[in-house]
Amino acid sequence: MAAILEHDPPPISFLQPMSPPALDRVVKTCLAKDPEERWQSAHDLKRELQWIVEGGSAVSPSSRPAAPVSRLPWALFALTALAALALAVVHFRESPPEARPIRFSVSPPDKATLGESLAISPDGMRLALIVSTPGSGPSLWIRRLDSLTAQPLPGTEGADQPFWSPDSRFIAFFAQGKLKKIDASGGPAQTLCDAPGFASHGAWSREGVIVFSPTRPGPLYRVSAEGGPATPVTAIDQSRQEDFHAYPQFLPDGRRFLYLAFFVERLKNNGIYVGSLDSKDRKFLVASHWMAAYAPGLNGQKGYVLFVREGTLLAQWFDPDRLQLSGEPLPLAEKVTNPSPTSTAFFSVSANGVLAFRPSAALFNTQLVWFDRGGKPLGTVGPPSQNFALALSPDGKRVAVQRNDPQTGNGDIWLLELARGGVSRFTFDPANDGGPVWSPGGGRMIVFASNRDGNWNLYEKPSSGLGNEEPLWKSSDNKWPTDWSWDGRFIAYDSVGGSKTRGDVWILPGPGGAPGERKPFPFLQTEFDELGAHFSPDGRWIAYASNEIGRSEVYVQPFTGAPSGASRSGAKWQVSTNGGADPRWRGDGKELFYTENNKIMAVEVKAGSTFEAGFPKMLFELPNNSAWDITADGQRFLVIVPVEQASTPSPITVVVNWPARLKR
Repeated sequence: MAAILEHDPPPISFLQPMSPPALDRVVKTCLAKDPEERWQSAHDLKRELQWIVEGGSAVSPSSRPAAPVSRLPWALFALTALAALALAVVHFRESPPEARPIRFSVSPPDKATLGESLAISPDGMRLALIVSTPGSGPSLWIRRLDSLTAQPLPGTEGADQPFWSPDSRFIAFFAQGKLKKIDASGGPAQTLCDAPGFASHGAWSREGVIVFSPTRPGPLYRVSAEGGPATPVTAIDQSRQEDFHAYPQFLPDGRRFLYLAFFVERLKNNGIYVGSLDSKDRKFLVASHWMAAYAPGLNGQKGYVLFVREGTLLAQWFDPDRLQLSGEPLPLAEKVTNPSPTSTAFFSVSANGVLAFRPSAALFNTQLVWFDRGGKPLGTVGPPSQNFALALSPDGKRVAVQRNDPQTGNGDIWLLELARGGVSRFTFDPANDGGPVWSPGGGRMIVFASNRDGNWNLYEKPSSGLGNEEPLWKSSDNKWPTDWSWDGRFIAYDSVGGSKTRGDVWILPGPGGAPGERKPFPFLQTEFDELGAHFSPDGRWIAYASNEIGRSEVYVQPFTGAPSGASRSGAKWQVSTNGGADPRWRGDGKELFYTENNKIMAVEVKAGSTFEAGFPKMLFELPNNSAWDITADGQRFLVIVPVEQASTPSPITVVVNWPARLKR
């Protein structure tokens, strides 16, 4: 057949002089190179063969022998075989049917919400989702594409950022400060290693190596798919003020991988790089603020790199051997994310042409919503916007909100008046400003973080808006304010990147301190992450979160107010029992609030000369790890809620045979 495709074969009569001359024309027509010159139907071919058999053609007189009638059935059999061969050649020479993309939506289960992250299995058969149901936090669910419903995987409570093994048998995910894996058909989850920080996705190679991002800031790490110690596999370029690496995706050789390098201070430097398990060397591939993925083409075609630019999902030809892009990026889907570099984009591709993504229309516009202690909505504050952080003023009359410009991605602080709904912009620098914290009492000042000088430093400004934004403390580490003591003497802030330790709690003496006392000192500085410190109302205690036992929990330690920080005895109490972060005190100091796996928890405490904590109880569930704050009386919560929570949740879009769309 291969020879027939390249050359015209000799006539049938040359090979078999006994054949009718008309059969030469039949076979020649069957094998015509031009489809228009072939028989247009099997019925036409059948009629032509019948005409030959019935005597419509004869062999040449010079070669016609006297054939017995008994040989006629064998002649008919030969003609039928030749016809079948001709039809087979015609079939194999014709182009296969063009694959067309098929698009459909996957909605969340009834009364449930979908998390942002998702993962399609490499065989394109199953979709891993993060689903939250009423009364419970997020967990891992599996939706077969040939099914109408998704099923939960027990033992995956608190799951986030799922990714599949290459054989589509296992799913890895992050939960409770750990990297875990579970059989997709069910069974107990196995812990592979610690992932104590803000973990962001992972990739699983055919050689049984997992690459993941365990914390921010920081590089990518590698660990065996069977578990064990995790070791760095990439290196942060501190000379360029690189912040973190995230979203790895393996290339076909199983040794090299794509990943995102993110520069918090210089967003224009963000891009997709190619790294390797074998060295710290890397190669820049394409500019982007979001994750990327490799996908093979259909029918043996070369592969693509999928990435996001200006909110549009693009695909570009890519040679995984030479690590070279070619051609122009072609659009696959629009509005996969907002143009803001600090927004998120999640999509997933299989090895056989299945693409899954979630449109951004309802993911990133948010609304400030009041809730009572039982989680009942009480009303909204202001219009929907790009809200990312908030802080209620001490008198409960205003709220400071960090909002990102959807076009530039830069963050600024805005002030909202809760009574009459007035909105005013508070910071105006073209850099990023965020993390507002009010001064105690009347909230006359606001301290915030800004990266206008390169790294994140502390600034302050009168909350009236009348006055300049003055630097409060500058240093080489990145700083994020978390609280201002109620006597005005101290400001607590998170410090990251200034030493060999991870996240640390530092104290900066406030304006109420004596002259010359404005030099900060560490309150907690260990090999673990300590974050989110808040002072008790009487200033004698500090609540914070630490991952010293492998997962984040809430602790309380005494605070002396001296540079020595905590009490010399080192006494501390664990308040949370099943994970916890982001602690807050009630105004009278008799209750602590914190988050546990997307739930608001409350604990009655006695914080006088000694400390006692009761048993935590859940108040209500937060939507998608939303930022929140609480009134001084502990009765109302102001929460940043995705707009979709108040309307119809946006579904996931699945496209089968997506590469066929690029041919149009």
